[in-house]
Amino acid sequence: MLILSGGVSENEFNSKVFIHPVQLRWGECDPAGIIFYPTYFLWFDAAAWNMFAQVGYRAKRMRAEQLAMPLVAAGCEFKHPAEQEDRAEVRSRIARWGRKSFVLAHDVVRVDGTLLAAGSETRVWGRYANGPGTPLKGQPITDDLKELFRAK
Repeated sequence: MLILSGGVSENEFNSKVFIHPVQLRWGECDPAGIIFYPTYFLWFDAAAWNMFAQVGYRAKRMRAEQLAMPLVAAGCEFKHPAEQEDRAEVRSRIARWGRKSFVLAHDVVRVDGTLLAAGSETRVWGRYANGPGTPLKGQPITDDLKELFRAK
């Protein structure tokens, strides 16, 4: 990634930050009583769908319009262990728009302000040829879609 003066990356998007509250449940812990790492990826996925729902792209609408946003890459840096019953927020934003894909950045922050994890997802903006189960083709991301996520 190219870093420009002032610490702004070349393709960085000035995104709204979307908040998705979470609480670590017993079944999401490992035997040591801390978060089982795949839980972060479940939270990232839920947060991504929450973001799109908040700007008008609920799952029902996306199915009706044969739209999809399949995950093609994901990563996570584990900063501090979460424990059962911890409450946190997944703070998500669009980090970058490509022509047919986009990158989401997620920070999981416990209510005391501790950063628990920092992750990212790369997703494709696509449309099914004839509904789920039929071929999916990447679609150009419109400026109208981008504007729904732009910070004011």
